[in-house]
Amino acid sequence: MVVALAASDALQAEDRAYEPLKPLASHSRASVSIVSELRDNHYYPRRAIDDSVSAQVFDKYLDRLDPDRAYFLAGDVEALDGKYRFSLDEALRQGDLEPAFDIFNLFQQRLVERLEHVLAVLDGGLYGFDFTADESLELDRENAPWPGDVDEMNTLWRKRIKAWTLELLLDGEEIEAIEERLGKRYRNRLRQLTQTKHETRSEEAFQSYINAFTNTYDPHTEYFSPRNTAQFNINMSLSLEGIGAVLNQVDEYTSIDRLVTAGPADKSGALKPLDRIIGVGQGETGELIDIVGMRLDEVVDLIRGPKGSVVRLEVIGPNAVEADARIVQITRNKVMLDDQAAKKRILAYDVGGHERRIGVIDIPSFYADPMARRRDEGRTTTRDVVRLIEELKNDGVEGIVVDLRDNGGGSLEEAKSLTGLFIESGPVVQVRNQGRRAQQFPDTDSRVEWSGPLAVLVNRLSASASEIFAGAIQAYQRGIITGSRTFGKGTVQTLLPLSRGHLKITQAKYYLISGQSTQHQGVIPDIELPAAYDIDRIGESALDDAMPWDRISPADYSTNGEVASFVGELQAAHLRRVADDPDFQYLRAMTERDTELRARTHISLNRETRERDHEADDARRLAIWNARLVARGDTPALDIEELERHRDEVELAELADAGSQDPMEDPMLRETGHILLDYIGLNQQVAMVEGEAAATP
Repeated sequence: MVVALAASDALQAEDRAYEPLKPLASHSRASVSIVSELRDNHYYPRRAIDDSVSAQVFDKYLDRLDPDRAYFLAGDVEALDGKYRFSLDEALRQGDLEPAFDIFNLFQQRLVERLEHVLAVLDGGLYGFDFTADESLELDRENAPWPGDVDEMNTLWRKRIKAWTLELLLDGEEIEAIEERLGKRYRNRLRQLTQTKHETRSEEAFQSYINAFTNTYDPHTEYFSPRNTAQFNINMSLSLEGIGAVLNQVDEYTSIDRLVTAGPADKSGALKPLDRIIGVGQGETGELIDIVGMRLDEVVDLIRGPKGSVVRLEVIGPNAVEADARIVQITRNKVMLDDQAAKKRILAYDVGGHERRIGVIDIPSFYADPMARRRDEGRTTTRDVVRLIEELKNDGVEGIVVDLRDNGGGSLEEAKSLTGLFIESGPVVQVRNQGRRAQQFPDTDSRVEWSGPLAVLVNRLSASASEIFAGAIQAYQRGIITGSRTFGKGTVQTLLPLSRGHLKITQAKYYLISGQSTQHQGVIPDIELPAAYDIDRIGESALDDAMPWDRISPADYSTNGEVASFVGELQAAHLRRVADDPDFQYLRAMTERDTELRARTHISLNRETRERDHEADDARRLAIWNARLVARGDTPALDIEELERHRDEVELAELADAGSQDPMEDPMLRETGHILLDYIGLNQQVAMVEGEAAATP
């Protein structure tokens, strides 16, 4: 049953080509199974499914369907609220999906109305917009009130269309081209709604609803449809011949969730998490297809392709508008193990005319072939690092930096055994399943491959196994942790089969040997360096309903060093050193700029104002970039176009052969090496004082 449309709506439901959806026969069984599995097997067992859960599901479902509050009317929400806010718990227990499809069908009806309204505006022409008026558009409507009636909704959408038009005008497009571009986009969306198979759309409705329920437990517990299960398995096996990017749907946009380490997209350096893809083209000259509003599975199909073929992506940053789009060309390929394997580099410092060397071991992921490990042969992270440590010893390094930036994790066993290369023996991590005591995973091999000075460099995309390794090294005070706060994913998921699709369910939690969870909080470095990623938008703490940080009893272990006693002096020396460093000044300035852009709540629809804003931002970016160039002895860019060309050339040159790139050009790595040299010096001073004291009769 569909809730009646508001009386003020001049467009009637029967005039629509949209056909109301019904659940598939298998959906009810899958729903009951999911409720049962969560009740019995989630990390938080036997949680009551009551009115409070019903209210959470209701709110989450509406947010999933209409996150910008741009389709439902206030009267719609009021009617749905009175009918379903406190009854979804009973429906879930009984496998009754009528409420879910009732809400979904009303949303789809409102969506059809909006698309037809937009197309009517476009058909009437865009010349009537007054770009001299003092108007603005609210950017984030997550907490905005729902439009009270159709007139208020039309006003909101008039401003949206005006904003898109102004963006493209400022980018040099003509009105006719803008009308054609936007018309094609919204006709495609309307066609998808009315021509996509009933089964596909019913699956979409069921998945949206049931995941509004599963996400009340935690954001990593979710239902996968049969098609999404296949996609998940492809991502986990890294067997997909494509660009190596995990995508997500954020409002109407396809957003990059993460890049597969050493995949084509990662190697290109042109894409980053939170970037949004707005167009996809095949080959070097194929037409760019507008994908704004397109279903995620259809976008994935467009981007996926055979090894060696080219795909072009039209991309904008997380804070950018469509007028700022750039074209990224990527050659599809498989992710190769050699590309993900640990590699070594050397930082060379001139200190008083003498070269001092710090070794670097880059570990993109924690990899292992389980069968090869059982046969004690084949390639694993630990075996590769053992070999690299021996090579670095022969290279005469004084200390080693383990670089875990962008390392999303992998094998728990490898995280444990890798830690064992730097400590004699002892617990490495604790894992607790629902309602049970934590199980400790120890390193039992007393052999130490490297007992010298050690640092671990992490960032916001260092997750899971990376956090276990860094947290253990920090707890043992075996080395210095530098970088930015890690991702904070301290939970373990299992994929369970259902009568239809699968359920990915959180069943366990990681804890460090100190007893602290990595969940939500992550590992906090001893010396914090500028963050390359926005920790408010990337990481566990950025996810709604993420499981909380907590702690359990610590394991029985003894520290292997006294890093904590040196942190204050190391921090002071670090701050003195980077105060005038051009790379760190650049990073601080860009971080400040991005923070200000994120803080914007409205965007002007006045052309002169927008042009001034664009010019001011271009001038600021030019000044920030040129200050860095001048400080490094390079020629400054004359204008923003030259800046963009220069920056692209620099980034492409750096990425052309990242393995042979001088690590001293990496400011985070260079500074971590400096910190490690400071640490070595402080240790030598302590040893000297202790030696003199011991020699005094």
